[in-house]
Amino acid sequence: MVGCDGIVGAGAALNGRLSLNRAIVQIGGEFLVCPVEPLKEALEAHPNVRSLLGAHEQALFAQAQQSAACNALHVIESRLSRWLLRAADLHGSDQLPLTQEYIAQMLGVRRTSVTVVARTLQEAGLIRYSRGRIKLLDIPALRDTACECYDAIKLNYDALLYPSNK
Repeated sequence: MVGCDGIVGAGAALNGRLSLNRAIVQIGGEFLVCPVEPLKEALEAHPNVRSLLGAHEQALFAQAQQSAACNALHVIESRLSRWLLRAADLHGSDQLPLTQEYIAQMLGVRRTSVTVVARTLQEAGLIRYSRGRIKLLDIPALRDTACECYDAIKLNYDALLYPSNK
């Protein structure tokens, strides 16, 4: 997952080869597209940007590893809570235009499983969900429902990309 402070496909500029990522835009917004060559040139001219981009790639890799472990080990309710919290962090809003089908793909479950768990979270007053729109109503309670993977991903991301905030 990448938000407004992220980049997809930077590996091609960092190591001179190709990008191993495939990006799917789920929540629209503004973005920039940069060809690889000008980005390579900018990274050569600005080592601090190269370092930051490397840290971002490392954060994405750590996130992918944590998410894979989470999907294998934790119950759907915890995973969905983690995923919604992280999506809200990256989107910068407690309102998320996400379909059950897309969430099911991200969690590696059937859409019907997402329906059941989303209904449970809604009945508990944590979210409101209707036709591809999710509003996080009680973020502290949703954090309590999420597994420890939410904090692990957030801590890694912040430590790698915002080390001066410690």
